[in-house]
Amino acid sequence: MSWLWLYLPLHLLMATCLCHSIKAPTTSSQQSFKSNLFNFYHSLLLADGKETTIHLLKDIPKRYYFALEEGRALAPFSITVTPCDVPIEWSILVYKSPPGKAAPGDHDTQEVSKSHKASSMVSTIFNYKGNSVETYMGMSSHSALYLLEFLSTERDTHITVYLTTDTTSEHLYPELPGDPRIDVIGIGHTTVTLAWKHSPSVLQHSEGIQYCLLVNEKHNYKSLCAAETAIRSSGMKLPPTVALSLSPYLLEPQQVMILSNSELSIINKVSSGEVRQVCMGTKNAYTVPNLSPSTQYYFDVFIVNLLTNASAAYTGTFARTLEEPEPKVTELKDGKVIHVVLDGKKQKFYNLQYQARHKKIHFTFQLCQGQVQVHITRNGKTVASENLSGLRYFSLKGKLLDIYSVQLRSTEESNSSVKVLASPHFHKPLFPLLPESLKIKSFSKLRTCRSVTIAWLGTQEESKYCVYKKRIEEDQIWRELQSADRCSGPESRHKSEKVLCKYFYDLNLQRAVTTETIKGLEAGTLYLFDVYLFGPSGIPVRYHSKIVKTRKKC
Repeated sequence: MSWLWLYLPLHLLMATCLCHSIKAPTTSSQQSFKSNLFNFYHSLLLADGKETTIHLLKDIPKRYYFALEEGRALAPFSITVTPCDVPIEWSILVYKSPPGKAAPGDHDTQEVSKSHKASSMVSTIFNYKGNSVETYMGMSSHSALYLLEFLSTERDTHITVYLTTDTTSEHLYPELPGDPRIDVIGIGHTTVTLAWKHSPSVLQHSEGIQYCLLVNEKHNYKSLCAAETAIRSSGMKLPPTVALSLSPYLLEPQQVMILSNSELSIINKVSSGEVRQVCMGTKNAYTVPNLSPSTQYYFDVFIVNLLTNASAAYTGTFARTLEEPEPKVTELKDGKVIHVVLDGKKQKFYNLQYQARHKKIHFTFQLCQGQVQVHITRNGKTVASENLSGLRYFSLKGKLLDIYSVQLRSTEESNSSVKVLASPHFHKPLFPLLPESLKIKSFSKLRTCRSVTIAWLGTQEESKYCVYKKRIEEDQIWRELQSADRCSGPESRHKSEKVLCKYFYDLNLQRAVTTETIKGLEAGTLYLFDVYLFGPSGIPVRYHSKIVKTRKKC
């Protein structure tokens, strides 16, 4: 490197910078140097105790200077540089004035002629190339002037630089533990459990300090600003400091915010996949849910100071989720009903298989509880797929020995259940013929303090209907409606809840409706009413429960 360009600006800066800390005569020459300070080679003075964001253009170096203030004869200082994208080159050079030599005047030609002699006073004390967060710590004196040079050779980028000469007060960046590694302590098909050692900053100042986890399928990130830059470059308009301020009002339409157990999760939907940011307060262990089986994920933990927006990165890790086990397949047999229970959290899928012994096959599904989606394939090709509701029939025509695969999937986290029947004989159904609606209607005008009148639809087929009632409280309404099993029969009810059973039908569907007045009730009380329909086979179908409150005053 040629020192010719360096010598003159260093002298300029030495003269003007130290004029704040060294009492020197004010001359027009010094004022001239001072006015030219910020223009020469586009140099700037680096702020002390403040994080500075610097934008770098490709192949164009950028230089910053700093010197100590008055009264600091010998003091430590530190410089932390955080690349926010591609690797960069940066170095620290120090210029020391010869002992007893006065600050230079404005004899430019004379000074340049002495550049080779003065170059011996300029030395490089630190060099680095890469994209890791790097900190240099050293000792400085008031007679020394420092030059920081930054260069990006790959593309335009930005970095952050933090200079401080006050090492006694609190650091801007949270501290990392002696062992900053992230441990993978558990791997499942859709989960990975992580743990890490506590940051000293959390143990000393828990307020405003928290851990944030970033999950993606590409690679680890060495800083939080590098992660945010990658998200933006993927086409995602990431709001400023979204991972730090965590304000729900900053979210873009492509983001999904999930709140649970005092944790905030932001999922950024980008073209290359998902980048998840989860902040979990001061907990130093976390189980990442809802991952895909047999997929490699990269995990980065950042300790974040929410008051200063500064962060420090633990050493990232990665893990591959377990392969999804081969689904257990249950064989369907002609005319035999199978009751399938799905755990929305542990077992979302259930697989059935049926080999046709006739060309025409009939599948019957009765949704008992929750929400279930059914997907039917014949020899690997989809023939039916929909969300179940109530009682649903599928009549399919194929060839002898065709293989039908039925996959049932719970679409909610709570438990779901469904009854399944496969049979070639549709003229002998096990389930009763259903009306157009399974709703129970109540008549407000006929409601009294001691009685309630309800009505429900019937069919053209003579069937048995049984009415049950149950007294409930206000805080039980939601639980009773959510936990209702539409496949369970009266055998699950207490005998005292039975009101009556009766048979009826009507060939004219418009008149196939019946009413019933339930008497002997208490005033101002909530009651839950159920109607059960029994077909020829005896399998019951439960109408949708109806809640009615008797009048308080009559």
